[in-house]
Amino acid sequence: MKRITMVVAMKQEAAPLIEKLGLTETNDTNPLLPCKTFAGEYKNLSINLITNGSDSVHGVENVGTQPATLAAYEALRLLSPELVINAGTCGGFSDKGSKIGDVYIGERIRFFDRRIPMGDHYEAYGDGNFQCEVAVDLARKLDLPTSIVCTGNSLDMSPTDEAILRQEPMVNKEMEAAAIAWVASHYQTPMVAVKSVTDLMDSKHGTAEEFASNLALASRNLQEEVLRLLDLLARQ
Repeated sequence: MKRITMVVAMKQEAAPLIEKLGLTETNDTNPLLPCKTFAGEYKNLSINLITNGSDSVHGVENVGTQPATLAAYEALRLLSPELVINAGTCGGFSDKGSKIGDVYIGERIRFFDRRIPMGDHYEAYGDGNFQCEVAVDLARKLDLPTSIVCTGNSLDMSPTDEAILRQEPMVNKEMEAAAIAWVASHYQTPMVAVKSVTDLMDSKHGTAEEFASNLALASRNLQEEVLRLLDLLARQ
């Protein structure tokens, strides 16, 4: 796996990786789209990184499943990677053992807020479970913990969402991975989700407050573990 594409939602999450890897901005995607692309070489790996870009109306970073789907589609269609890495931040439950700055690799990726009660097939489609066998092997070699990465389009958490999330043994809540996994599955491309904890969902502090306070720390830890992952891939 020498052609690697990283899909990263926010520029704040991507910046440490872009700087450390010495990536330069390119013009690979359709200029009408908000995605931003970067490229470079790391050891014997060809690295591309795509972010969701910012919203032209509101001036905020594009987050959630729609921009993630678009970015993943553009990346896979144009760049034909051998492996997709979704690097980003997430929430975790402290009572399940998560701490701020912890980094996990997703052994399984699913949606948690696509509830379609129209029979077993639609319910399974809504959940969209994606098994990540290659990720489990890489996590073992890196001695990193694995989790169930759960994707939804809300930063906060309703009681219904919490009940679904708590069914999983070790969970990371975020807003992009399952959408990217869905696109990657159509291209039959393996995917690894690497997630760093910015907020604890059972904390007395608000999610938005914790996210803002811990984003820099989580992004640095994310960079360190993604570099370890790239080093491992370069040796294979």
